[in-house]
Amino acid sequence: QVQPVESGGGLVQAGGSLRLSCAASGRTFSGYAMAWFRQAPGKEREFVSAISWSGDNTYYADSVKGRFTISRVNSKNTVWLQMNSLKPEDTAVYYCAAGGITSRTAYTYDYWGQGTQVTVSS
Repeated sequence: QVQPVESGGGLVQAGGSLRLSCAASGRTFSGYAMAWFRQAPGKEREFVSAISWSGDNTYYADSVKGRFTISRVNSKNTVWLQMNSLKPEDTAVYYCAAGGITSRTAYTYDYWGQGTQVTVSS
């Protein structure tokens, strides 16, 4: 069992960068796939990026491909989301999630953080 805790959100101008961190408690972190999802006001939660337990496989939503990079270091129980060239449409609450398989689907992830707000001004 792991408990993700996100940090690193904030307010940034369009074109800027932010790096989100997700620190997950629990000794079994390395056994979990990790993912980032986001939810904007009035919209459904959507997939952003995922990384396999080993870090060998990564996946991105088309809307962030080439701008966002997901990475992890299992010895630090941490996964990051580097976000570059941010756009106002990236504004959302970003959630970190842990699950048994690497997936783009929210229901496959068992453990969720509380979320961190990212606001991109135009």
